[in-house]
Amino acid sequence: MCRQRRFTHLLAGCFIVALTAVGSTAALAAEPMEKTLYDRLGGIYPIATVVDSFIDVLYVNDVLNANPAINEARERVPRPGLKYRVTTLVCQAAGGPCVYSGRSMKEAHAHLNITEGEWQAMLSDFRRILNNYGVPEQEQKELFAIVEGTKKDIVMTEMK
Repeated sequence: MCRQRRFTHLLAGCFIVALTAVGSTAALAAEPMEKTLYDRLGGIYPIATVVDSFIDVLYVNDVLNANPAINEARERVPRPGLKYRVTTLVCQAAGGPCVYSGRSMKEAHAHLNITEGEWQAMLSDFRRILNNYGVPEQEQKELFAIVEGTKKDIVMTEMK
């Protein structure tokens, strides 16, 4: 079970929990509430659909598969479980009702030795999937901001 959790966060890293503090109830009542990213993405079903496709694409990405640590982790983790974890992470990070209960991105990725090239390959796949599903530019920018916020915890900065 612990081994499964380690890899769960490899791909989930691109969807780090990035919740913002919400003002007081009085302030919210005074101004109309803006829709959350979760709501603008259409809720859990569209998020789950995009995550499903994204994970499938990452599993066949030659750049990522060349990393033995990533490849080994994929053999241990059931793909449906990973998709569930990433979906809950994106849901929560986008302001939805889900609660992600996995490990931190840093803890989950430390042993994977993710390189800048692998990070860029993942980002390229992510953009392609978002475009394939017609995710609007503003929502893509917000999703990429969430993902970029995880880079320091996922990509190795020097050789280990």
